[in-house]
Amino acid sequence: VYSLEDGPVRTVWKNLKLTVNIIETIENRTMTVDWLNLMQEPFKSVPLIWTIHEKTLAIRLRQHLSGGQTEIVEVWKKVFNRATVVVFPNYVLPVFYSAADVGNYFVIPGSPAEAWEADNFLALHKDNLRVRVDYGPDDLVIAIMGSQISYRGLWLEQALILQELRPYFVGSAFDSNSTSNLKIIILSGYSASNYSVAVEAIVLNLGYPKGIVKHVALDEGVDSVLSMADLVIYGSFREEQSFPDILIRAMCFGKPIIAPDLLMIKKYVDDRVNGYLFPKENIKFLKQIMLQVVSKGKLSPLARNIASIGKQTAKNLMVLETVEGYALLLEHILKLPSEVAPSQSVKEIPSKLKAEWQWHLFKEMADFTYLNRTSRSYGFLDNVESQWNHTQRESSGAVTAPNETFLYSIWDEEKSVQMNNTRKRREEEELKDRTEQPRGTWEDVYKSAKRADRSKNDLHERDDGELERTGQPLCIYEPYFGEGTWPFLQRRSLYRGLGLSAKGRRPGADDVDAPSRLPLLSNTYYRDVLGDYGAFLAIANRIDRIHKNAWIGFQSWRAMARKENLSKTAENALLDDIQARRHGDALYFWVRMDMDSRNPLKQDFWSFCDAINAGSCKFAFSVAFKKMYGIKHNLSSLPPMPVDGDTWSIMDSWVLPTRSFLEFVMFSRMFVDALDAQFYDEHHQSGQCYLSLSKDKHCYSRVLELLVNVWAYHSARRMVYVNPNTGVMQEHHKLKSRRGQMWVKWFEANTLKSMDEDLAEESDSDHPKKRWLWPSTGEVFWQGLYEKERNLRNREKEKRRQQSKDKISRIRKRTRQKVIGKYVKPPPDEIENTNTTVAVR
Repeated sequence: VYSLEDGPVRTVWKNLKLTVNIIETIENRTMTVDWLNLMQEPFKSVPLIWTIHEKTLAIRLRQHLSGGQTEIVEVWKKVFNRATVVVFPNYVLPVFYSAADVGNYFVIPGSPAEAWEADNFLALHKDNLRVRVDYGPDDLVIAIMGSQISYRGLWLEQALILQELRPYFVGSAFDSNSTSNLKIIILSGYSASNYSVAVEAIVLNLGYPKGIVKHVALDEGVDSVLSMADLVIYGSFREEQSFPDILIRAMCFGKPIIAPDLLMIKKYVDDRVNGYLFPKENIKFLKQIMLQVVSKGKLSPLARNIASIGKQTAKNLMVLETVEGYALLLEHILKLPSEVAPSQSVKEIPSKLKAEWQWHLFKEMADFTYLNRTSRSYGFLDNVESQWNHTQRESSGAVTAPNETFLYSIWDEEKSVQMNNTRKRREEEELKDRTEQPRGTWEDVYKSAKRADRSKNDLHERDDGELERTGQPLCIYEPYFGEGTWPFLQRRSLYRGLGLSAKGRRPGADDVDAPSRLPLLSNTYYRDVLGDYGAFLAIANRIDRIHKNAWIGFQSWRAMARKENLSKTAENALLDDIQARRHGDALYFWVRMDMDSRNPLKQDFWSFCDAINAGSCKFAFSVAFKKMYGIKHNLSSLPPMPVDGDTWSIMDSWVLPTRSFLEFVMFSRMFVDALDAQFYDEHHQSGQCYLSLSKDKHCYSRVLELLVNVWAYHSARRMVYVNPNTGVMQEHHKLKSRRGQMWVKWFEANTLKSMDEDLAEESDSDHPKKRWLWPSTGEVFWQGLYEKERNLRNREKEKRRQQSKDKISRIRKRTRQKVIGKYVKPPPDEIENTNTTVAVR
């Protein structure tokens, strides 16, 4: 559970044995995650449920629309569109939020908020509110309220009720002294409308005495009116889709209610038990009910008893619908991973939980004063929209200054400079094209192009971090995808970001663009299914062009999000150990499997792998292992990963020597290719993968997360755990204890190198037409490639020599036309005398 700030409800979460994490927000918005709408990658796929219980934002949206501020309304629509579903507790709120409706609204009727807020209001306002509106303690106050949604005919329905109540003011029901004690409040409409004018006209036409009937808008204090009223009449005859919230609130205030026999009201109100009902077709029946409710200008004892029962009813109204509604919603939306125990069905929820709200959880909050949620909501919206306005000003580059003439002069000068620079650049390019340049041979041009391509990443000016990184023994890469991960990435020279997508890269940071190094990652399918392994393959592909350090490491952004990243002390300890070569060729890791939240039972390696892969990890690994090594017979055994009291590495956070890393990638490429051949067809077409209980775009990425342990153990690498806080190191699975259990011959470098060359030769020689992943995961190299390239160069050289000979031969064999004659220019004096031409043969 995450919260933007601490509050009194933390006690409730604590009673449920759940930890509440308070998100630390800072002023710099570029360094915080947008927890409000999760519109940034990689959180876009996280199911998001919004529950909205108030009209504050709806009122703000209407103000923006009336003021012509459509941009911010569109922003809110995008925020609403990000939510998987927006849940409302009644059918009124979706109408108010129609401006932001994108088709994902859902109503689960019922909420404990009405009863909770009514109790808090009564506890806070113990004084008599009638004094403020000149009502006496002996006055009988009747509140007439209707639907919260205005519609044609609402005023007529309330006028009919006023007409039925009119006899009480002419002495037909009470004695003449009781007439002045009756007061009526019409609670309907909104302050922005002219509903009060309609009420005044109705009261005047019905002949009510002046000052008896008063109109109060719904947005001007519903709770105050209900607390003053003695009797509440619901004056709306239109069928409701759920029980009216305003009627629930009236019952929670302990007021007797009189309502028409609408289907949704009859479902929860029993006539003369917890309320009064009258047929909507026969409104005259209201007179008989009033005779039972009011006696001698006061509420009758029967009415008070019915109001008390109604209050208990309203306190736990629609609990069943709410609990089952949310349970079904979560059942359809949440796709839980395989290591999570499946939830019970809705029918198996204990009946006690569906009978009443769990009020005992809020006992410790009983002394808290009522918080003005509306004012807090307005403050929150002001803060969010001010930040949005600030972001818009920054992105547009708008400069605000009082002297607009000065700004125009700056803009005009800048425009002139840019035009002059553009003109000068164009002239230089034209002159360059006119000058004679040495062309050279095509081979020289090809070499120059390759040299330029090789050095294109070195054209930028190196920052301090890159220069520091060059001279240190280790560089740790942090793979990330999307802007949402930026707050969890380091900025120190020991680390370097590695973006798995061309989009969402950090501005101004010296991050590696993985898709440019490995085009396979431009395919979203493989970017998702490989996960962090795509980063390993991208770095290993022509590694000498990007990585110059003797050691290489990786740290997942999730490690920092879970506060399991290396501290400064641990970083120094790791660097000292590497430079001193205390453990030699070793795998250093700092995120433990036995401390992972997915492994509360402290399972062994293969059991944990099965738990997070729908029980199919061992089977998938065995099939891929046999395909990778070309094993024909039925080999059911797996590489042993013994239970010796030590732990394993998870979350792809470890450090290796660069040479060992390349050996591991060589093994990984073949293993990934075997997995892809096993899963691609079904997973790519349907999204189904037997390593997950539901559709999962990441499929076998959780198997790859543990693969480094299998390779390190069976290739006889030492495995050293680094405490991420203290930097204390402890060797796990010591080599002496591994004797007789390691499959060294399957994992040794010569075996892997031979297999890699065989695959490279097959790819280079046969050019198979079937889909094959391995050539796309890195370099394709084998010993025969040298000879092939040399033969290719010789053939090209021989081809050029032959073309030159053919050209010379064609020139020599070309037929020449005999000279017809020569023109002799006559002397100038002869030109004046004659126009003839002399031909000499």
